[in-house]
Amino acid sequence: MDAEAQENFRDFVESRSSALLKTAVLLSGGDRHAGEDLLQNALIKAAGRWHRIEEPEAYVRQILYRQQVSRWRLKWPRRELSVPEPRENPTRHTTDDEPGAADLRIVIRAALARLTARQRTVLVLRYFEDLPEADVAHLLGCSIGTVRSTTHRSLARLRELAPELSALGPADAEQQPSHDYSPVEVRP
Repeated sequence: MDAEAQENFRDFVESRSSALLKTAVLLSGGDRHAGEDLLQNALIKAAGRWHRIEEPEAYVRQILYRQQVSRWRLKWPRRELSVPEPRENPTRHTTDDEPGAADLRIVIRAALARLTARQRTVLVLRYFEDLPEADVAHLLGCSIGTVRSTTHRSLARLRELAPELSALGPADAEQQPSHDYSPVEVRP
């Protein structure tokens, strides 16, 4: 890679890595370390082909999705022991910190972590990334019907794991602030 390409790659990583990390963490079930590993591997793959990539963000996102699909297809998934992580910046104040918003984020994050990797990936692609069913099917290498049925079962399982989400009606869900870990619209 020449100096100009290296500089372009550095600029891309600096400007887009936080958004890509959010997606990677969601794909990893809320495990930040696994998300960082997923993103790092995707960026390494992209760096090797950087001079041929026309749309870098789309390319890296597709690598993320495909790596996650490969992980869930492993016969014996590798498991690591997760430990709670402290807040990154305890002095950071957010404007969307309404009463119950933090609790809702915790509930959704925990429920997403308990879904299978396939269910979580489909929900992230459909609701967090806001991709149409056809695009999700193409990315995951399955049929649109599989995406629909997986989405349906995943939302049902999410409601089962977090019954407090079912209490939110469509109007309540719209009033809730948007969060990194609430990619689904929940209806009673």
